[in-house]
Amino acid sequence: MIEVFVLDRGLILDRLGGDEEIFSLMVDLFLQDVENTALSLATALAHGEVETLTREAHTIKGLLATFSDEAGATKAFGIEQQAKLGNLGGLQPAVAAVQRRLLEVAEVLRQETGGAG
Repeated sequence: MIEVFVLDRGLILDRLGGDEEIFSLMVDLFLQDVENTALSLATALAHGEVETLTREAHTIKGLLATFSDEAGATKAFGIEQQAKLGNLGGLQPAVAAVQRRLLEVAEVLRQETGGAG
């Protein structure tokens, strides 16, 4: 189980040079795509699409890292690495955990920023 996500807005803003506008844009883009991203990951696994699963896991790793979610990014990285090796068996629990994590991060972002998504 992945630890609870806590948004470190200060750290993220430090990385962005304090640019609130870029932060808001990043949050908006994340919230617009999060449900499709989560679905794409599960669909790729269900259809045994190794390249798509690898790409989606890599994208999710970056998205979660953007919001300083190292635990979630690490979980997505594990999926990416297993998919690269063609080891799709047994990935369902990890994929489900990353899907939940994406939705958890989205909810925290909505609450912290007032974003509608």
